[in-house]
Amino acid sequence: MTLKIDVRQRRARLAVRHRLAMPAPSVRAAADAVVALHATDPATVHLSAWARVRGDGVAELENALYEERTLVRMLGMRRTVFVVGRENVALVQAACSADIAKKQRRLLEQHLGRQGHPENVPDPERWLADVEDATERALQARGTATAQQLVEDEPRLRQQLIMAKGKPYEAIANVTSRVLFQLAVDGRIVRGRPRGSWISSQHYWAPMADWLPQGIAEWDADEARAELARKWLHAYGPAPIADLRWWTGWTAGQTKKALAAVQPIEVDLDGVPGVVLADDLEPVAEPGPWVALLPSLDPTSMGWIERDWYLGPHRAPLFDGTGNIGPTVWADGRIVGGWAQRPDGEVVHHFLEDVGSDVERAVEAEANHLAGWFGEVRVTPRMRTPLERRLAQRS
Repeated sequence: MTLKIDVRQRRARLAVRHRLAMPAPSVRAAADAVVALHATDPATVHLSAWARVRGDGVAELENALYEERTLVRMLGMRRTVFVVGRENVALVQAACSADIAKKQRRLLEQHLGRQGHPENVPDPERWLADVEDATERALQARGTATAQQLVEDEPRLRQQLIMAKGKPYEAIANVTSRVLFQLAVDGRIVRGRPRGSWISSQHYWAPMADWLPQGIAEWDADEARAELARKWLHAYGPAPIADLRWWTGWTAGQTKKALAAVQPIEVDLDGVPGVVLADDLEPVAEPGPWVALLPSLDPTSMGWIERDWYLGPHRAPLFDGTGNIGPTVWADGRIVGGWAQRPDGEVVHHFLEDVGSDVERAVEAEANHLAGWFGEVRVTPRMRTPLERRLAQRS
């Protein structure tokens, strides 16, 4: 008989394992709890840490990222920037980043050979390798550098490409960001401190060796994918296989092979087939009542592609047109509303369903707490959603 795990138990696991009902002892523990913290939007990683740790937040995260360097910002699953624990860098690199690096390298080489401006690069493969090596040497000499400083040291980064030639949206751009992206996804360089405050999207670059002096350890790709699947299933399972494939960005074949190595147990998730780790069948005790204000693109909000069990009917006001979720209000394992920060610093929220007076009071207290934590900082999500836009307007 297939084991049944209902939505109530899934929500209990989310609450406990994602450190939303019980704060984590450190930002490193918070990152490990969800495997990786989403960091494409620079504010998200700080707000995700704040929601799970309840310390200073910014100072603790920056200390872990730039002083102790127990956390690393890297390109990983779905070609997205994440913050991961140092011990997980090699795992993510082999399981996800390496494939992305190969595809992006082929694409860049093709563009250099066919879409160069004012002329194509004759031997794009060799040219790119030479420019990468020279750029990395320049970065090592400086210690840290901006993209512009690296262009000064390696003028070939000014090479241009003409994209969408003949189209209304034709554009000409330098390859600088593409080359730096390639070096980053190959694990050779890393995004260091932001240029400005913690909400800045511009970073100084640094050699990866400054974070990992021994280099990125070698993993067999299949073994790495199996281990990452285990970590994900512990944090996000039980879940349909489609969720794992979407979260990692793997092919169907890669997902199937990883799960064959893990050998999870098939379960019934209220009529939906899913899997759970074979040693993770005991129920997790339900925590007491809890609420949370999570930022746009939070790893919990974006942890599954099949979201009805915690999102319900609230997709339209909370997502943008490309599938990115905005700031959300959570209560006891489900999304019940959204929130935003207004220009005067006030944190406002809106419930999308009746939640009762106890939850209303708890969320109000949480919003006031977050507003105090923001202080003079004003945050606008990079991916804006209908409800967030409406709430952010002055009343």
